[in-house]
Amino acid sequence: MRLMQYLGLSLALLFVYVARPALSQTAPAATEKSLPLAIGAGFSGYNPDFGHGHLLGGTLWVGYFPDKVPSVLRGIGVEVEARDLNYGRSSTQPSNLRIDVAQGGLIYSCPHFRNFRPYAKFSEGYGNADDGVSATHRNHDSRTIFSMGGGVEYRLFSKVWMRADYEYQSWSNFFKHPATQTTPARPSGRLNPQGFTLGAMYHFSYHRRH
Repeated sequence: MRLMQYLGLSLALLFVYVARPALSQTAPAATEKSLPLAIGAGFSGYNPDFGHGHLLGGTLWVGYFPDKVPSVLRGIGVEVEARDLNYGRSSTQPSNLRIDVAQGGLIYSCPHFRNFRPYAKFSEGYGNADDGVSATHRNHDSRTIFSMGGGVEYRLFSKVWMRADYEYQSWSNFFKHPATQTTPARPSGRLNPQGFTLGAMYHFSYHRRH
C-alpha cells in the first residue's frame, strides 16, 4: 500500500532529524521524563482541484514535540504525514484519479488551553497524481509540494486527542491538460488540492515518581 510506503519514508526523515539532539541530551535523575512523540490517523475528504468534485482517503501523522526548549518556543514541533486519496471519486473526476503525498515540516501547537489545542503547520514534501484520460492513456505527475494549514485537537481521555485538520497544498508547474490522441497539450498550471481530515492522535508519554 502506497500510504504505508510514504509513511515509512517520512518516519525515516523524522527520526534522522530528531536523533542527533536527542542523543546529546542527558536528563537529571530528579526530573520528569517524557517521550515527546505522537502518532495518529484520520479520514480525509479533499477537493483535488481536477475540476470540481471530491476525493476520499486516509492520512497518517507522526509528530515530535520536544519539551526541553525555551519557553518562547514551547509548542513548536516537527510533524510528518502521509496521505492516500484513492476512493469516493465524484462523477466529475477521472475514474482512476489518485493523489498520494508524503511531507514534513514545522507545527506550532498552542499549549495555553486545558482540553483544546489549536495548531498551525507548514510542510514541504513529495506528491504523486495519477489519472487516465482514456482507456489507453494514463498520466502520472510527481512534484515537490508545499502545504499550509491548521486545526484543533480536543482531549478525549488520557493521552488520546481528537483532531480536526485543514490543509491547502500548492503543486507548481503542474500539467493539468496533457496531450491525448485527440487533443493537444495545454499549458501547465498550478494544482491546489485542499481539504479536511478528521482523526485521532495518541501522545506517548510516561512519568516517573522520584
